[in-house]
Amino acid sequence: MPPKRKLSDSAPLRATKQKTGSQDAIIVKANDTVLGAESLNVHAVPKRGGRKSSSKAHSNVDATIIKATETVAGAEPPNVDVKPKRGGRKSTLKALPKEDAAPLTDADAEYIAEEEDIKEEDIEQVKEAVTRPPPVHSDYLPLPWKGRLGYACLNTYLRTSNPPVFSSRTCRIASILEHRHPLTDPSQPEHATKNRPDRIQPADIKRGQTWVENLGLANARDIIKMVRWNDRYGIKFMRLSSEMFPFASHAEYGYKLAPFAADTLREAGQVIAKLGHRVTTHPGQYTQLGSPRKEVVVSAIRDLNYHDEMLSLLQLPEQQNRDAVMIIHMGGMFGSKEETLDRFRKSYAQLTPSVKRRLVLENDDVSWSVHDLLPICQELNIPMVLDFHHHNIVFDSSKIREGTEDIIKLFPEIRETWTRKGITQKMHYSEPTTAAVTPSQRRKHSPRVATLPPCVNDMDLMIEAKDKEQAVFELMRTFKLPGYDLFNNIIPYTRPDENPKPTARKVVEDDKLLQILEDDVGMGGPDRRVYWPPGMEEWLKPKKREPKSKESKAEQDLKEEDVEGQGTAAIATKPKRKPKQLKSKEPQVETAKEPKEEDLKGEEVASIATKPKPKQRGSSKAQAAVPTPPPSVGPREVMTARKSRRGARVSYQEREISD
Repeated sequence: MPPKRKLSDSAPLRATKQKTGSQDAIIVKANDTVLGAESLNVHAVPKRGGRKSSSKAHSNVDATIIKATETVAGAEPPNVDVKPKRGGRKSTLKALPKEDAAPLTDADAEYIAEEEDIKEEDIEQVKEAVTRPPPVHSDYLPLPWKGRLGYACLNTYLRTSNPPVFSSRTCRIASILEHRHPLTDPSQPEHATKNRPDRIQPADIKRGQTWVENLGLANARDIIKMVRWNDRYGIKFMRLSSEMFPFASHAEYGYKLAPFAADTLREAGQVIAKLGHRVTTHPGQYTQLGSPRKEVVVSAIRDLNYHDEMLSLLQLPEQQNRDAVMIIHMGGMFGSKEETLDRFRKSYAQLTPSVKRRLVLENDDVSWSVHDLLPICQELNIPMVLDFHHHNIVFDSSKIREGTEDIIKLFPEIRETWTRKGITQKMHYSEPTTAAVTPSQRRKHSPRVATLPPCVNDMDLMIEAKDKEQAVFELMRTFKLPGYDLFNNIIPYTRPDENPKPTARKVVEDDKLLQILEDDVGMGGPDRRVYWPPGMEEWLKPKKREPKSKESKAEQDLKEEDVEGQGTAAIATKPKRKPKQLKSKEPQVETAKEPKEEDLKGEEVASIATKPKPKQRGSSKAQAAVPTPPPSVGPREVMTARKSRRGARVSYQEREISD
C-alpha cells in the first residue's frame, strides 16, 4: 500500500484501500470529521494509460474505502468520483463529489479486501477508536517542581558530537566470530576496509572475547561524560542502556563483567555518587518471567542477573544503590491472566535476593493495566512504576476512565509499594503523536511532551520521548523549572565545543592555544549552546554540501546557439565525456578535382579547395553526422570548419570569396 498523505484544501476527501467484509464498514475521512455511512456511491474514472482494472462490479474501480478519524458526524456520505493518480501502481486516490454514481456492493468490498489483504480487526480498531469516550485529565500541575527529570539511554547532543559519546555500541554475533581472527596487519589499528580480520589465519576465542569486552568498556567510559554533561545542565536522572555490554547475557556468548569491567564501572559510579544522580535500567521486552516456555524464563533470569551485576559494580552509596532499580513488564498474556500470574510467581521465587531488591513492575500498553499489576506487586513486595501513557491505552474501564483524573485515587497504594522497601518512587511520562487514532498508533511516543502529569512535586519522573534530553529541556523552558536558564539555543550547523579536524598543513604555534581540552569537548562551549528547537535535529551536524546546480538543457542550448539568419547554426552540444582524439600519422588531405575554368576565378578558390581537412574529435559516427562541404563550390558558398575554444563543438562558417 502506498504511504498515506495528508489532506489538502484542494482535496477535502481522500480515499485509501481498506479491507472490509461488508458495506457498513466504509467510513469517509473529510477534514478530521468522519461521516457515518451506510453506503458509499462510487463512480470510477479510468486511469490514463496502463492496464485496466480487473474489478467486476465496477469497471476501473481502484479504491473505495476511506479512513476514519476522531469524531463522527451523523451524515450520509456524498457520492464520490474516484480518480486514480497518474503514475505508480495502486497509488492513493482522490475522491471527488459525484452526483450520478452507482452504489458500492458487497462484491466490491470483498474484492478490495482480497487485493489488499487488510485484516478486519484493523478496521474494528478504527471504529472503536473514533467512538471511545474522551479522556478526563487532571488540571493539577506539580509546581513548584522539586523532583528530578530524566531521559532514557541516549543523549542526542553527545551522540552527534565529534568524537561521539554514547553507551550503546553493539555488534552482531558474526562480528564476534570474525574478530577471533587476527588483523591483516596487527601493528596497525583496525580499519573498515584496509585492515580487517584475516579469516585465513587461525581463530582464537579469547581474541574475539577481548574485542567485544573492549566494546563494552568504551560504552562504560562514556557514562562519565554523559553524567557530567547532565549535571552541567540540571538533569540528575538517567536510564542506563541495557546494550552497554553486548551479548553479556547470551546463553553461548555471554560473559561476566567483574573480571574486566570492575574498575571502569567503579570510576563511573564514583562520578554518579559525587554528583548525587540516580541511574536505573530497563531490560528488554523479551525478559518475561511469566512465559510458559522454560527457555524464555531461563533467558530472562540470566538477563536480570547481568543487569544486577552491572549496577552492583558501580558501587554506589546505600540509598543510590537501592534506587538503582530494574524495570520490567509482565510481558505477554499466555492463556488467562491468572495462569500467567501463577507462572510469574514461580519464576520470581527463582531470582537471587539482589535481583529481587531491584526488580520493579510497570504497566504496559498491550495487556496489563494498573489494576492487573497492583495486587501482585502488593503480594510479592515489588514496587510498581506507573506509566501514564500506557495507562491511557490499557485501563480497566469498569473502574476508572481514561486520563489522569481517576488514576490519582490509586496514588497512595502505588506509593506504598515503594516506601515499604525504602526506594525513592519514580514514574514514567510520555505522550502519543498528534495524528494517532488507534491503540497501535497511540503507542508511539511523541518527540517531546507538552505538560507535566499530576504527580507529587518531588517525584523522579522519567520522560520517555524521542528527543531524549531535549524533551526535558522543553519542559524546563515551558514551566521555568530549575535549570531552565543553564542552556541556550545552538547555532545551526555549528559546534563551538569541538576541535577542527586535522589538516595536512603545519600547525602554527598560536593554533595550539585554540585546542579544546578533551574533558570540555561536547560540553556546549562557554555559551552552553545545547538546545535545538523541535524538528531541527539536523542543526546538530555540519551542513551537507549542496551540489552545484547543473545548467538546464534549455540554458545550454541558449549558450550554444548562434544567431540564426546570419549563416551560423549549432549542430552539436557539449559531450559529457571528452572523447579521445583520433590518431593519425599524417593529416588527411582532401584533394579537390580540377575545377572548370568557368567556375574558377582566381587562384584563391583553388587553394581553398585543396586545404587539408581539420581533425575532428569524437567517434566516427559523430564525424559522419557532420556535413562535409563539397570539394568544388562556387563563390560565396564555401564552408570552412572552425573549432570552438573548448574543442567540443564544430561549427561551419561562410566565407565570402571575392571575384
